[in-house]
Amino acid sequence: MDQEELTLYRDMARRAFEQEVAPHFEQWEEDHIVPRELWTTLGAAGLLCPDMPEEFGAAGTDPQVTFAVLEELSRMGFGGVATGYSIHSNIVAPYINNFGTEEQKAQWLPRMVTGEAIGALAMTEPGAGSDVQGIRTNAVKDGDEWVLNGSKIFITNGMLADLVIVAAITDPGKGAKGTTLFLVDTSLPGFSRGQKIEKIGQHSSDTALLFFEDIRLPESAILGELNKGFVIMMTELPRERLGIAAQAVAAAEGALELTVNYVLERKAFGQTVASFQNTRFTLADVKTQIALNRALYEKCADQYSRGELTADDAAMLKYASTEMQCSTIDDCLQLFGGYGYTVEYPISRYYTDARIQRIYGGTSEIMKELVARTILGR
Repeated sequence: MDQEELTLYRDMARRAFEQEVAPHFEQWEEDHIVPRELWTTLGAAGLLCPDMPEEFGAAGTDPQVTFAVLEELSRMGFGGVATGYSIHSNIVAPYINNFGTEEQKAQWLPRMVTGEAIGALAMTEPGAGSDVQGIRTNAVKDGDEWVLNGSKIFITNGMLADLVIVAAITDPGKGAKGTTLFLVDTSLPGFSRGQKIEKIGQHSSDTALLFFEDIRLPESAILGELNKGFVIMMTELPRERLGIAAQAVAAAEGALELTVNYVLERKAFGQTVASFQNTRFTLADVKTQIALNRALYEKCADQYSRGELTADDAAMLKYASTEMQCSTIDDCLQLFGGYGYTVEYPISRYYTDARIQRIYGGTSEIMKELVARTILGR
């Protein structure tokens, strides 16, 4: 995809968000959830799952369009919406498109493109976070069906999801090699949701505790092959981490823009805050850190488009960009002084929204371990 076409998508997305998200965002943050109508609105605008195949009603674009949409949401400070969007368009839809049967694709992708069906990914459990091999949710074969039992925690889009991709143990004792992914329709008997989980940031991204009690699933609910769930997850993780990096870099850019505008206007000791050497040096450092991470991000995005992004490169990118996001936004908030710690100033939301980025999609510590293994061979 050429840069001009990508820019057109960015501009279209930004105009849509200014019109459909900005006027309502504060209320959504207070509600700790976005309305279902937002999903159908974004679907009608052609912004959901844009890189899915045209046969399912999508635009059939390069994946970079999905990353560009994520960037615009993040740059504008809509971190919670960006994360919900990423789960739906950047993770769940590609899982189905890459590993689903033709029947599964036809059943779910058209409705995900229009926003009629909202997707969620359920891997994390109360006792299994970054260590997905510790999953205890299980599915047992009963005749021609599978019976699913267990629970999942910290599930983005969980309160509204119509479809949840659930990781479950189907061959006990084999750990990761006994894990299978299931497409679970949330209208099925035995599915229930707990109360929304309250977080310190990304409030408009609903986060839920999900329960599965004797849910009966047909063989056709298996995504990919039996006991190949872990392989699928590992295959798709580079794209997930690339999306998180898109959020990180763009959010840092948005925070820097806010900060520059503030220090040029705010006065202290008879001069603008921008005139102090500390301010100027801080902003120079922030801009440099963002530029370095954007260069790595764009390199990895190009590699992904060519099918060449490796797991260790994605891990390095996720680690570097999210650490950068948190540190640079902290530096920006400091320049706001006491005002930066108030909810009245958007920089505080950039700050609290950023913190989870170092945790989900694999913690920074896990990313460093993955990179170290490629260096040491073990």
